[in-house]
Amino acid sequence: MPTPRPLLVVHPHFHGRRTGVTRHVESVVLRLGPRIDGRVVGASVDPALPRISMAEVVARGREEPVVWHAHRNNELAAGLALRRLAPCIRVIWTRHAAGRASPSTRLLSRQADHRVALTEESASYLKSPRTVIPHGVDTQRFSPPPDREAAWRELGVGGRFGVGVVGRIRPAKGQADFVAAVRPLLEARSEWRGVLLGRVKRRHRRWLDRLPLEPLRHVAEVPEVAPWYRGLTVVVQPSRSEGFSLVALEAMASGCCVVAAALPHFPGLIEHGRDGFLYPPGKVDALRDVLGELMDDPARARRLGKAATRRVRERFGIDREAAALRALYLASVSGGPEPNGAVAEGLSSTG
Repeated sequence: MPTPRPLLVVHPHFHGRRTGVTRHVESVVLRLGPRIDGRVVGASVDPALPRISMAEVVARGREEPVVWHAHRNNELAAGLALRRLAPCIRVIWTRHAAGRASPSTRLLSRQADHRVALTEESASYLKSPRTVIPHGVDTQRFSPPPDREAAWRELGVGGRFGVGVVGRIRPAKGQADFVAAVRPLLEARSEWRGVLLGRVKRRHRRWLDRLPLEPLRHVAEVPEVAPWYRGLTVVVQPSRSEGFSLVALEAMASGCCVVAAALPHFPGLIEHGRDGFLYPPGKVDALRDVLGELMDDPARARRLGKAATRRVRERFGIDREAAALRALYLASVSGGPEPNGAVAEGLSSTG
């Protein structure tokens, strides 16, 4: 008897840049495992990944089950159009944004065969049935260094310890709160250095230039962020608005002590005082108090960073997410109901 053909799962990426979502798609595609033929469509993803043309997607979708897993509205719209041409295509959509979905997003999402939310809070904004599958991180790529001070020295910033914000630089990400909180602390602590690591778009350049960064340093977007996680002792997530923070999980997996604004999804990632710290969003004084305690006691920051690594490895590994997605993909083409937490840990359905 011939071996059944693996299920074709296509992850499109219609974005002009290689973003955090891009990197995450790459990690998931490589770990979908047996019975799944994972492919990508998009110019910004790693060219070494298995690829497929749109013409082949349509051709196979007319003869056999194919899953199109979209991550943005334009990718979702493309999948819905392809389904009209190839009725065997099943469209799955993951919503990465936070807050209430726009009317156009809700209209599109209702037409998908399955909807995925990253958190229970995000799922509550989608009225139609949806499955909650949190992101996971590659705990081999993001792992603690044998010597954090040596890893920091290799970055050439100076000092013994680093505290910083990683991610795109714009007002909603809260870098101004971080700058206001940490500058007075750095002036009195010569062993510490502060950094803002990330790309700034042209429309936000003037805003960044008006921030009093001295003595902090802005490091433009780098091709590989993992060395910075290995060097930084404390990573701050000061966002005023955030859907799901891969930065927080990547930093925790790398052994950083994460200090995050207590947005709705963060308590599910960080246990305050045990593997990181939470503070009220926008409260600069509260952030300064936490950072001051950690900068005065870097050994404590390292202890919490080790606890954070354990938490991510236990609950937020990329293989855990891939297993949950694999169960959803297979259920989507079998005609059965969406899987629940009994199928794969970390997976739940609401509707």
